[in-house]
Amino acid sequence: MTKTEMLATIEQKRAELIDIVLKNGLSSSISIKHSQELDALLNQYNNYSNFRQKSLSNT
Repeated sequence: MTKTEMLATIEQKRAELIDIVLKNGLSSSISIKHSQELDALLNQYNNYSNFRQKSLSNT
């Protein structure tokens, strides 16, 4: 997955989370599930970015 695709996926998940929270509340189980999925995507993106920075600085 490219950086652009990752960012698009993150934005899509963030929009879904906002809708779900507005409909179900912040502490509903579905809101928590989507929040955890967004967290995982953000962690994946950060790991990717850190890896790319280290790779570029080693060349």
